[in-house]
Amino acid sequence: MSDQKRAYQKRLRAEQEEETRRRIVESAVALHGSLGPSRTTLSAIAEHAGVQRSTLYRHFADEAQVFGACSELWNQQNPLPDLASARTSLPCSRSSTVSRCSAIASSIVSQAARVGAMTMTRPVGGSAATNASWSGGRYRSST
Repeated sequence: MSDQKRAYQKRLRAEQEEETRRRIVESAVALHGSLGPSRTTLSAIAEHAGVQRSTLYRHFADEAQVFGACSELWNQQNPLPDLASARTSLPCSRSSTVSRCSAIASSIVSQAARVGAMTMTRPVGGSAATNASWSGGRYRSST
């Protein structure tokens, strides 16, 4: 027999860890969509994902990291439209009215602006005044 030890590889455990992280991030996306980021707590995310808060903190050090991973997943699932190709593929010909082409272009631009606004990151922590100024006064403090 050999005296050398077999190298430990945690393939199965690594897959389980990745699956847990994925569930946490998907739960954050779902709760941000239904409750909004300002009303989503880490406890709610952990409960929705079916894990303990301590497990959530093993994967993410703080709320900012959860929010970053949530934003990244949301951006992957909802990519911005390619405006350059959209302009060339608009169904506008000489016989089309200018207003119709303008309406289509406006729709594309407004969709891009809407999606872009959803990816803005809110400052974590801060005073109620800071959070209100960031959100344009849409969110109130619960205290």
